[in-house]
Amino acid sequence: MDREIIRTDQAPQAIGTYSQAVKVGATVYLSGQIPLVPETMEMVEGDIEAQIRRVFDNLLAVARAAGGDLSNVVKLNVFLTDLAHFPVVNSVMADYFSQPYPARAAIGVAALPKGAQVEMDAVMAL
Repeated sequence: MDREIIRTDQAPQAIGTYSQAVKVGATVYLSGQIPLVPETMEMVEGDIEAQIRRVFDNLLAVARAAGGDLSNVVKLNVFLTDLAHFPVVNSVMADYFSQPYPARAAIGVAALPKGAQVEMDAVMAL
């Protein structure tokens, strides 16, 4: 199995023992992104909408580094510390994706790294 590690400075650097993404054949597994600003590695300022947009921007940067974009995402997992924010995810997601939308799961969690309110990971098919 040939694996290619995907890395870009346009998204936050890994803050643990993982890669930003791993490509195997035509499938790319994008690691979870939280709303860190790549240049500062600090959380984005603003409300939940700003956090969600930063997460999508980070996923887009990694997707592009792998040779695709968000239109290639076939599965998206959304982790929220407050499921009441789910309508905001839907609203913002419409700015980043068009039909046909990827398969998706939304999971309520107790906490996320660095106090983030949202994290997302994805699988992309090139």
